Amino acid sequence: MERRSILKKLLASAAGISIFGFAKAGVVSNNEKEVNNITKHQDVPLFSGSTKLGNMIFVAGKGAHVEPFEIKAHTEIVLQELEKELKKAGSSMEKVLKVTVFLNDIADYQGMNDVYKGRFGKNPPVRTTVAVAKGGVPGNSLVEMDCIAYI
Repeated sequence: MERRSILKKLLASAAGISIFGFAKAGVVSNNEKEVNNITKHQDVPLFSGSTKLGNMIFVAGKGAHVEPFEIKAHTEIVLQELEKELKKAGSSMEKVLKVTVFLNDIADYQGMNDVYKGRFGKNPPVRTTVAVAKGGVPGNSLVEMDCIAYI
């Protein structure tokens, strides 16, 4: 019984630090969601290019839908688009915590990595890379990436 009580106290303490401790410390300063670059469909908001809450920014998937249709060129375009969105929100590539990469073809993994490496500073974010079925990346982009960063 005493172990359960101690465990409950530890869990409550950890939750208090991870959730409420930040708010008390002033890290989360604004509880209003802020959106940028809203894409509309038939004049109805569909999704935002980025959403900001407090000191966190969530950037929507960015693709490259132009020639040349080559993985290195598309990766460069996508990384530039992510960086633009991050800067608009007051962040940077160095403050990215998580990146998700969607490849149209797993054979493009090395080419994407060749352009990706070093783009997030000396302390890179965690990353998940998924190859989707042919045609699974929207439009005619060979790669799409989204990210989560802090400000």
